[in-house]
Amino acid sequence: MTKINTSLHSSRRKSRKAHFSAPSGVRRTIMSAPLSKELRDKHNVRAIPIRKDDEVSIVRGSNKGKAGKVTSVYRLKYVIHIERVSREKSNGQSVPLGIHPSKVQITKLKVDKDRENILERISKGREVRAARKKE
Repeated sequence: MTKINTSLHSSRRKSRKAHFSAPSGVRRTIMSAPLSKELRDKHNVRAIPIRKDDEVSIVRGSNKGKAGKVTSVYRLKYVIHIERVSREKSNGQSVPLGIHPSKVQITKLKVDKDRENILERISKGREVRAARKKE
C-alpha cells in the first residue's frame, strides 16, 4: 500500500515532532472547530479555524453543554478560553479552563471581510469536489 499524502510523515515520532514544533500559522489550521448544523447548512462549510469573538458550545468533557464567547486563542498550548468556563484556585482566584477547539462547536461566527472570503473559498472547493464525484 502506498502513502496517500507524501508531504506528511507516518512515523509517530516525526508526526509528534511536527505537531508540537508547528509554527503559529500551521497551529491555526490545526485549531479548527466544527460548525453547528445551522451554520454548516448556511455556509456549506464543515469546520473553520477558531477565532477570538466566535460563540461556541462545549460538546465533550466535564463542561459539556456550557456555551460562551471565545475570550482567547492560546496557540502555544493548543487551547481556547471561553467566558464563564473557569475553575477556582485554592486561594479563591478564578482561572480560565483551556479547552481544545475540536471539543467545541461554533454556534455563531464573527464574520468580517477576510472570514467571508475563507468561507466562500472552502464552500467553492466543496462544490467542485461534489460535482467531480457525480461524474
